[in-house]
Amino acid sequence: MARNELRPVVRLKSTAGTGFTYVTSKNRRNDPDRLTLRKYDPVVRRYVTFREER
Repeated sequence: MARNELRPVVRLKSTAGTGFTYVTSKNRRNDPDRLTLRKYDPVVRRYVTFREER
């Protein structure tokens, strides 16, 4: 299966400075800018904001 450029794979890095990352895909038509999600960071044991890194 070929990779689709409309849904690229992105890495979400924790803003808490722990270096923990999540890997997900996003839809470029719906989210053209950087993606930010609140997810659980197991290093600091709480929910923090994760930003898309380039």
